[in-house]
Amino acid sequence: MKNKKVILQDWGLIDYKKAWDRQETLFAETVNLKMELRNRMVSAGDNYEEKTLTNNYLVFCEHPHVYTLGKSGKPEHLLLNEAQLKEKQASYYPINRGGDITYHGPGQIVSYPILDLDNFFTDIHLYLRTLEEAVILTMADFGLKGERYPGYTGVWLDADNEKARKICAMGVRCSRWVTMHGLAFNVNTDLDYFKNIVPCGIDDKAVTSMQHELGEQVDISKAKEILKHHISVLFGMEMI
Repeated sequence: MKNKKVILQDWGLIDYKKAWDRQETLFAETVNLKMELRNRMVSAGDNYEEKTLTNNYLVFCEHPHVYTLGKSGKPEHLLLNEAQLKEKQASYYPINRGGDITYHGPGQIVSYPILDLDNFFTDIHLYLRTLEEAVILTMADFGLKGERYPGYTGVWLDADNEKARKICAMGVRCSRWVTMHGLAFNVNTDLDYFKNIVPCGIDDKAVTSMQHELGEQVDISKAKEILKHHISVLFGMEMI
């Protein structure tokens, strides 16, 4: 039996390291339970795949100013030294997700799905494309055309020409088909903070936000509810 029930959690504005530690705890609990169940089923000669009872979580939050560097990222893509980081009231963490460097800050929707993909589908590329689709549909509800940029993860505007600009970055970790980390969707984000990095290692493309594109501040609570809805529908989730 697959478990498509998803425990929804909103952590509000939370320090990045504190949120990372919480993610790691939920991730480890899920992986450990999954391996325990698998060992039980193997010992019993039973069908493990039909009896996966692991939990799934969908976390939303915002972070104070922070830069995070993924496993494949280059430290030199952070263009600030320690003193300048302090001046910007920003922190910096090399972390265990995929991807390069990105920025998180107030006005940005951050979502961390901690899912056992055995409960949904075991295809990491489909997983990323599904998250992208949820953001694209959310943007459409605000009258914006989100697109994919061939060769890159995330969501863009004008992806087919020289005006291409990124509005949502993604970076995930997946082990035993359990995911963590996720997406960062610029809603009312202060885009000046992106000037201090080479965003996602891409030095020739701009970064944007819904506020910048629409010319007015967006109700971030409304955007979060819409995004949550599209994620739940696309994955067939039952939110609890």
